[in-house]
Amino acid sequence: MNSHIKRVVILIAGWSLILLGVVGLFVPILQGVLFIFVGLILLSSEYVWAHQLLTRLGERFPKTGHIAKEAAAKAAAWVRRFSRQRKTD
Repeated sequence: MNSHIKRVVILIAGWSLILLGVVGLFVPILQGVLFIFVGLILLSSEYVWAHQLLTRLGERFPKTGHIAKEAAAKAAAWVRRFSRQRKTD
């Protein structure tokens, strides 16, 4: 997959999840914090501020930081797998 397209997809997905999370903070059906957290994990690969925010959250809440590192590793593996499948098509 072209790196530019990959970056755009990650940015759109990350910002969409953050916006959905903000809406979820006010709507009782959606889990706003969860969507914001996942959006930050996606954006942390592209933005330094998102990476630093996740680092600070990990220092403040060690259990959450450990979960974030595991989730980031899974997300990176998913993105690698997705980009390899697209190349071979």
